[in-house]
Amino acid sequence: MENLKNIWKPELYRIQLEAPVPKRVTCENFLERPEFYGKEYHGIMGHKEASLLLENEPNGAFLIRKGNEHNDFYTLTWRFNDKIHHYKLYYDGTHYIKDKRYETIFDLVADGLITCHMEIKAHHILEMINSRTSYTDSPYVTLNRRKMNTLSQIHQASNRSSPVINLENKTKPDPTLKKTNFDLTPTIEDNPLLCKYSKSHTFKVHTFKGLNWCELCANFLWGFTAQGVKCEDCGFIAHSKCSERVPNHCLPDLKKLRGVFGIDLTTLLNAHSSTLPFVVRKCVNEIEARGMDSEGIYRVSGFADEIEALKMAFDKDGEATDLSVFSNINVVAGTLKLYLRLLPVPLITYEVHPKLVSAIQLKTTAVQVTILRECLDSLPPAHFNCLQYMVQHLHRVSLLAEVNKMSAHNLSTVFAPTLVATPPAITDLAFEIRALQALIEHCPQIYYGNK
Repeated sequence: MENLKNIWKPELYRIQLEAPVPKRVTCENFLERPEFYGKEYHGIMGHKEASLLLENEPNGAFLIRKGNEHNDFYTLTWRFNDKIHHYKLYYDGTHYIKDKRYETIFDLVADGLITCHMEIKAHHILEMINSRTSYTDSPYVTLNRRKMNTLSQIHQASNRSSPVINLENKTKPDPTLKKTNFDLTPTIEDNPLLCKYSKSHTFKVHTFKGLNWCELCANFLWGFTAQGVKCEDCGFIAHSKCSERVPNHCLPDLKKLRGVFGIDLTTLLNAHSSTLPFVVRKCVNEIEARGMDSEGIYRVSGFADEIEALKMAFDKDGEATDLSVFSNINVVAGTLKLYLRLLPVPLITYEVHPKLVSAIQLKTTAVQVTILRECLDSLPPAHFNCLQYMVQHLHRVSLLAEVNKMSAHNLSTVFAPTLVATPPAITDLAFEIRALQALIEHCPQIYYGNK
């Protein structure tokens, strides 16, 4: 489990980042506009005049108009892919062009631009999105394998002790038979699904907040509205197309055990109204309390079954998880690395990665430190805060390198594949390791501005 590679596929997320962003082309002088539109409304205007207004605007520029006073619809005109496009636009309390409904016109335009961009730039992925998916190798099963085993065992034991089943077998229930007590400490089994439920999933179209990934094909749920479906019973998340291939193996009890591993960082922290994931905070505190002098900390692997047990404890008990019961500190370190590795978007994001690589190739250390700090300012707040927390911790670990043998270079070698978002084609992480080493070594100057 500790050596589990990143299970999420970043390509669709990276393509969405390249989509044009909405830009309103405003009309300041038009006063009698509908109350549900703003200054993007230009009144009665023909195709040619609208096209001329957008001719020199960037892709993503848009305006709203009415072709003539008799039309029972408005027209959205935007520039996309260096061409002008016109769409019939309606409002009945929500904005819509076809089936999808939006609270604001900005949301409609933003989602539409992404949809058009994905159809052009990602068609090769979208066409093959679930042609090679395997349920047993999916993120859903990978992240929840031990929980599914446990719940299946409980279900199986419950059926064995059920009076209804015993009556069906024409035997009296054994009064000495006790229901098996299962805790949620996992065991390693070769077969992940001991007893399959025949219950089908209850998928409903869902608008997801934050960033989410399909738990069957592992690809990003792109767009802003109705990006996919979610099972109302167990919480399974998927593209609508992928949900058609999900087997009837819904475990409603799994919903309350889904936990925090494998969830986008910003999405998780917004849901928990927190500034730092409790897994990171609790693991770091435990390591700093009893693992700073442990030789090879973060390099030496913990036992896989114990790491899985701690992961499951975090998912089940959350903040109340007791880490002291795990005597091997490498298990705690391994669980922290696993949490960070399973983030769909690593702490150092895909947008910041090339800036980081460029910064570390500058001539002097002083300039490198200055530009590295500027790179970090581009991170989303959740990523910035968590990365700062981790780098400050790793800096403190490196100060004891004579004892624990983990220098800044050694730590950066271990963490670069986990903390830095790198395209799959990049296999040599020399620059990424150097950049992370610089962050660790110059942590005080970068985060505190000390000379």
